[in-house]
Formats: sequence, C-alpha cells, structure tokens
Amino acid sequence: MPKRIVSVVGARPQFVKAAVVSAALQDVGHEEVMVHTGQHYDYNMSEVFFEALNIPKPRHSLGIGGGNHGEMTGRQLMAIEQCLLTEKPDLVLVYGDTNSTLAGALAAVKLHIPVAHVEAGLRSFNMRMPEEVNRILTDRISQWLFTPSSVASGHLRAEGIAGERIIEVGDVMHDAVLRFSRSNVELPVAPPKRFGLVTIHRAENTDDDARLGAIVEGLCQVAGSLPLIMPIHPRTRQRLERLGWLERLTQAVQMLEPVGYMEMLALQKSAQAVITDSGGIQKEAFFLQVPCITLRDETEWVETVELGWNRLVSDLSVSSIEAAVLGASRPAKSQAQPYGDGRAAARIAAMLG
Repeated sequence: MPKRIVSVVGARPQFVKAAVVSAALQDVGHEEVMVHTGQHYDYNMSEVFFEALNIPKPRHSLGIGGGNHGEMTGRQLMAIEQCLLTEKPDLVLVYGDTNSTLAGALAAVKLHIPVAHVEAGLRSFNMRMPEEVNRILTDRISQWLFTPSSVASGHLRAEGIAGERIIEVGDVMHDAVLRFSRSNVELPVAPPKRFGLVTIHRAENTDDDARLGAIVEGLCQVAGSLPLIMPIHPRTRQRLERLGWLERLTQAVQMLEPVGYMEMLALQKSAQAVITDSGGIQKEAFFLQVPCITLRDETEWVETVELGWNRLVSDLSVSSIEAAVLGASRPAKSQAQPYGDGRAAARIAAMLG
C-alpha cells in the first residue's frame, strides 16, 4: 500500500542518494515530502544538486547549518518535529550519518513515527567521529535498516539487532553512479592528461592543525610530479585561510569551487587517482574503477580496501602521502561487487509498500 513518507536530507551525499530513492518511491506510488535541513547551505553544495539530479523540491527548507554539533542537531530536531506534526507521515526516511540523519530519526521516533534508515550498519569503530555516533544511534531507533553490504548487515547482527529489521538491499550510491555517470557533462576545467583529484572536508582532518598541515605539504609535494585538481569544500577553504595556508596550496594545486555531482563523476572517471577523506567519493572511485587514496585512519567501506582499489593513509606525513598517491595503481580486475547490482532504490521502495 502506498505510504506518505517524509524524507529528511541536509548534505551533499544525501541529495545523491535521494535522487534515486525518490524516483523509485514515485514509481510505486508513494507520496513523498522532502525536508531539507540546510546543513549544507552553500548553493553549489545544495540547491544545484536538486536542480541537476531532478530531486523533488523540498516542501520544508529549514536553513539550519553551522554551529557546534549539539547546537545544530538540537535546532534541527525542533524544526523537523514541527514539520512532522504538520505533515503527519506514515514513516520517516533518513540517509547516512549526518546531524540531519540523527535529528530526523529522533524527531520521528519521539512522535511514534517509524523510521527507515538508508545506508544502515556502517561502522568505523571510531567514536570520536560525530558520524559514528549518528549512525549507531540512528540504527538503534530505526524500524527498517537498509544495509548496503553483507559487512554492514553483519555489524548490526553482532550488535544484537533483530534480524527482521535488517534488510540488505545494496548500495543506493551504486544506483546513482550507474544512472548518472553516463551523462554527457561539460567539465568545469580542462584537465591535463594525467592528474589526481583531491577532496578534503572531514573535521578529523580540517580541524586538526597537524593533520591539515601534513595534508597541505603532502599535496604540494605530490603536485610536483602529478598535477592535482581540488574542488574545495567551503569549510576547508575557511580553515586554510584562517591558518594562512590557502595561498601556498593554491600555488601548487588547481583549485575549483565545489562542482555538481555529474561533473564530479566525470572528473573522477578521468583521474589517475583520487585523494579523499570522503566516504562517498571512496565508493564512487570504486564503482568507476579508479584507484583511491583515503587520508583517514579507518574506513567504513572496508570492501574497497580488501579488493585493492582503496588505500588508507593514517600516517599523514609528506612521504607517506606522496608514496601512496604516486604508487597508486589499478589492481587486477575482479567480478566482485559487494554493494549489490544497482537496484537498491527499487528494493527500498518495494519494502516500504
């Protein structure tokens, strides 16, 4: 039976996931109301995605971004609760691991509205990450736990989650890459024949002066051998400016403003390697068969490491970053596809019927 569903989004990766899930919900007759918290409020990080990916226009745009984690989550919780009281949905759909995810799930469960969590079961086992806290708490209070892989499902079972709540559907990001990577888009820059693509935004890197400094020096060193292109996240730009490092990095690396999703896929497809701390970019590189270097101590997407497409660099020294990037290569091709067949969104829509 078709349901009235409120979907809560607030950050760039969630817009991408919502693009394919919203289309699938519509295909089976569900009524969807989109709530955009405003966690990413920059135009290039938010509105341009809704336009390019044909996501339903949000009925509620809350404009709640910035501030400390507790402040942001609390303000979002209050505002989402009012939306739910107005809309009276049958269920609430949340994505991933942001403050918007947790706020949406908490608002719903306190009103006795069941919650569906897309991308459930991921674990970094690092409780210093706000995202780890968000995903664990959201999983505990959600009725439907849509997992992207057998590893994620196993984490939930190990935590004692009832088996009937765990629904392994595959990864909706795989759906999105299959759908949008075929689009012909004009690149925002004419890249050299060989280049590396860089994205850095996680707080564990940007808010730690030592780690961010090592990343800057490492990228500058790499750029002497491999040209680098870096669409820069607004928060990363602000931190680099405050520390006085932006000019040095700009002299070595070709900086871009944030780019649209399809432009980012096109850049990734053309890159020699991807250097990132983003969970979504790690997977996109895997789906596009581009070597990835992840500047983090751990990853939720362990399958990409095990299959040889992703390398973690936790020792953020100039030499380790340079060695990982310049030594990146494509592993022997494998038929292994741990994230499903690209039909996760359709399965989610059917399960919610």
